[in-house]
Amino acid sequence: MFGPGSQFDEFFNDPRWALAVVRATVLEAAHPQIGAALIDNSTFVAHPWRRLQNTFLSLRRMFGADDDVRQREAARLNRLHARLNGTDARDRPYDAMDPAARAWVVATLFESTVTMFRLSGQPLEQRAMERLYAEFQAFLVALGNEAGQLPPTLHEFWRYYDRVVEEELENTEAMRIILYKLFDHLPAPPLLNGLPTLWALGRAVGGPVVGAITVASLPEPFRRRAGLPELLGAQTLMQSAYLTVGLARFLPDGWIRAENVADLLALTPDSDDPRARTVRALHQKMKRAGAFLRLVTPFATEPEPGAEPEPAARGGMRRDAEEFFREVLDQTGDGYLDWPDLAAMARELSTRLDLDEPEETRLYTAYADWWRELQSALDTDGDGRVSAQEYAAAAPSLAGPALIRVAEVLFDVTDKDGNQHIDADEYRALFRTAFRRDTTGAGTSGGTGGAYTRSAFVKDFLSFMSGRQRSTPYDPLLAQA
Repeated sequence: MFGPGSQFDEFFNDPRWALAVVRATVLEAAHPQIGAALIDNSTFVAHPWRRLQNTFLSLRRMFGADDDVRQREAARLNRLHARLNGTDARDRPYDAMDPAARAWVVATLFESTVTMFRLSGQPLEQRAMERLYAEFQAFLVALGNEAGQLPPTLHEFWRYYDRVVEEELENTEAMRIILYKLFDHLPAPPLLNGLPTLWALGRAVGGPVVGAITVASLPEPFRRRAGLPELLGAQTLMQSAYLTVGLARFLPDGWIRAENVADLLALTPDSDDPRARTVRALHQKMKRAGAFLRLVTPFATEPEPGAEPEPAARGGMRRDAEEFFREVLDQTGDGYLDWPDLAAMARELSTRLDLDEPEETRLYTAYADWWRELQSALDTDGDGRVSAQEYAAAAPSLAGPALIRVAEVLFDVTDKDGNQHIDADEYRALFRTAFRRDTTGAGTSGGTGGAYTRSAFVKDFLSFMSGRQRSTPYDPLLAQA
């Protein structure tokens, strides 16, 4: 069911699957419970690339050949989902652990994969379709759901799918954001940071096209009921897009493997990855192309979110309070700081560090204490959240005892051998080699023998979270999209 040789493994690297996943995500977001959970808790608006990378990593762990890795990832996902519950804008309860909602997520991935082949003019054979459906059923069971949450046979699945589409899906806020806002305002991936003109040009063309293709591919009964406008010629555009993207599967295998593409998009030019040298050379050429485009096109040239400003423009490498609020604290992108934002930070760090349950719980508890401390100090109007203005007015109070405990928890989970120093291997494990600060610099600032001491680690973490210093290891983790 899993690993090399499975039907899923074969389709996962098909470039058309990128279009299918966008479609599946829209159908997921149209489910009232899932849509509400996304709006309240997800970072997909403020940090879409990071969200995509985490989803990719999770799917790889769940569908890989290693059963231990799969069980560990399933446990992590269940702990994550158990924390996501509340009420939507219409006071209806939602719960990310609801078995029916979880089954719908899996159903959309399966159905969109099947639709991907149909729209490409290559419908799946019945046997391959049944095999793929069995794999997705096994995926749901691996998460701990009862097997009966998805119909037992493929024939019954289509009746179930049609019923949910016709009776349960809604034109939710999360779905509208994905279709009409996300792609139009999508920040550049780390690979293209510092190239705002080129990215603006590509986004101006690609955003509306992806939106039109996705709308045209949705089930007609839902599209009609939700009032989603289909542009003239969108069906032809959609089929042409699937056919064109499908041609990429004839490229050399290493070029189109999803893992390689995801790693490349997340690669920053100043990373110590060997491929960064090529990226840096490409960046220089693209900057020259961008300079030319600025002369001949009307696209905006303002810096991308997260791009480092000129030191003279901001008094060294410091952010102002509202900029830090927007880039770091407001993880969900709703304009306010509340518990879901800090929970998203804890979730991201837990995922990066692949923490066990006790360590993860300790980190969440530390962040929860910090939230209570922030709410008490900064929520002046008592509405249960902190605005950018409230934060800016009292920013120095951030560095309280609870934030120090967050830093100490991070230090403890990184210091695997318990010697009160983070060595080079532990440091790389923490930041996954994708961060800008090297271990030598850490040792110079905080310890002996090239190691990172507890006090230096805590000091640097507090400097980032309260002093708003740039050029720390935490920018790529918490500030970049």
